[in-house]
Amino acid sequence: MSTHVTIIGAGLGGLTLARVLHVHGIASTVYEAETSPAARAQGGLLDIRDYNGQLALRDAGLYEEFRSLVLEGRQATRVLSRDGEVLLDLPDDGTGPNPEVPRGELRQLLLDSLPEGTVRWGHKVTGVRGLGGGRHEVTFADGTAVETELLVGADGAWSRVRPLLSGATPEYTGISFMETQLLDADTRHPDSAKLVCDGSTMVLAPGKGVLVHRERGGTLHTWVMLARPRDWFDGVDFSDSASALARIADEFGDWAPRLTALIADGDTAPVPRHIHALPAEHRWDRVPGVTLLGDAAHLTAPNGEGANLALYDGAELGKAVAAHPGDVEAALTAYERAMFPRSATAALEGVDLHEMLGDDAPYNLIGMFAE
Repeated sequence: MSTHVTIIGAGLGGLTLARVLHVHGIASTVYEAETSPAARAQGGLLDIRDYNGQLALRDAGLYEEFRSLVLEGRQATRVLSRDGEVLLDLPDDGTGPNPEVPRGELRQLLLDSLPEGTVRWGHKVTGVRGLGGGRHEVTFADGTAVETELLVGADGAWSRVRPLLSGATPEYTGISFMETQLLDADTRHPDSAKLVCDGSTMVLAPGKGVLVHRERGGTLHTWVMLARPRDWFDGVDFSDSASALARIADEFGDWAPRLTALIADGDTAPVPRHIHALPAEHRWDRVPGVTLLGDAAHLTAPNGEGANLALYDGAELGKAVAAHPGDVEAALTAYERAMFPRSATAALEGVDLHEMLGDDAPYNLIGMFAE
């Protein structure tokens, strides 16, 4: 196929698309704003689902390599009360369908699978415009530009490509996360290490919660969830790590001290993550020569599906392009026809953060696991 595919964004979805295209002998270039693969931390653990994410990695020819990244035992789940009482404890018996892998290692696996030069680092998009006939021009902050006949926006929540297709913009959900880590916890934070299971440990109450993942090297990755207006977080000085951690921990003053230590004892600077979402059934009319995947297409609040859908979108789009050589519109039409209902279903059926942090927390979550 002579069509060269231009992909904006070197996240999991964009890289999976590039890899599946490569498997089918189709050239692509991925433009990424970050200056290198190590420009920022890539987040924590991902549970890769057997019905979408794993299928995508099979299509990419990387399933066995993916299995080598799996952290055994990390499918364990524990739910605690605000007093530290164990309410639910589900061990990982090795038969679970959703193994956990570090996001950064999965991304590196995809990067290593691509021909040298496929990803162009340090290319921040400043503008995108249609040229007619399905062609588009992408301009970058360094003054360079490229023209393409197949443009894919894999550039996340604040996609610069999305406006070509849709006027929708992400809206704040009313919930924010604050991220920190306890390093070498078995040695430096033994009480916290004993509290947390081998996989995911959750403590929920109305309007607030804590989620902790146990990662490689004894790291406890803590995500604090708070249902607060955006301007509430403006009153927290995140430039002063100790002060910010203490201020966030104060919101959990009626919790057991060994639980609030998961917040206050953080060894890394706290990072606020304001959770935004697109409409659950976001879609657009077909525009020649351009489409979206992953969060650019269907951003939702964290529900376990985001990374998996990005992987699956990338693989499905790559296969659609390969199945329609020389006919970009047929490929994009086929891809979008399947993607729209798939992403809407995932958004509507995924874990609802507002419900998780509702008046029945944490017993609503325990009921979900029981089902």
